[in-house]
Amino acid sequence: MATTNLSYYDKTTIPNAKSFRFGIVVSEWNSEITSNLKKGAIETLIDCGTLEENIISWDVPGSFELIYGCKKMVQHQELDAVIAIGNVIQGETKHFDFVCEGVTQGIVDLNIKQDTPVIFCVLTDNTKQQSIDRSGGKLGNKGIECAIAAIKMAAIRNSDKKTESIGF
Repeated sequence: MATTNLSYYDKTTIPNAKSFRFGIVVSEWNSEITSNLKKGAIETLIDCGTLEENIISWDVPGSFELIYGCKKMVQHQELDAVIAIGNVIQGETKHFDFVCEGVTQGIVDLNIKQDTPVIFCVLTDNTKQQSIDRSGGKLGNKGIECAIAAIKMAAIRNSDKKTESIGF
């Protein structure tokens, strides 16, 4: 996890996102954190040219459910990229490890099996304060960073489509 401000980006180095459609799947667990991540992501997508009507958002109960939510969103929506937003905070049991490993592997699997990139925007912190710091606090907002990643991956996905259509 970065220890510097995550919110800076240079718009001159980012593809114009006007023609892209994005999905955002958000965990309701730790909603004060995930809602800030979602806000940062949406504001960044719009700032980089995405039309508000081209951003679809679904809520799921927790971070583990992000995988299924992202899978269904890709199956039922025409999207250029999806951002999976969640937050898991270390507790006293191994539950943290199981959820973090499962969500990470699930999103890896989606990226391997599907043509639509799924961006990992799941904070996995030791304390709630660390999550606050990374969701609009002193370290910026990881949602912003993930929105930029989604735009760049959408551009890659679309460049592949253009290449395929001309026979490469």
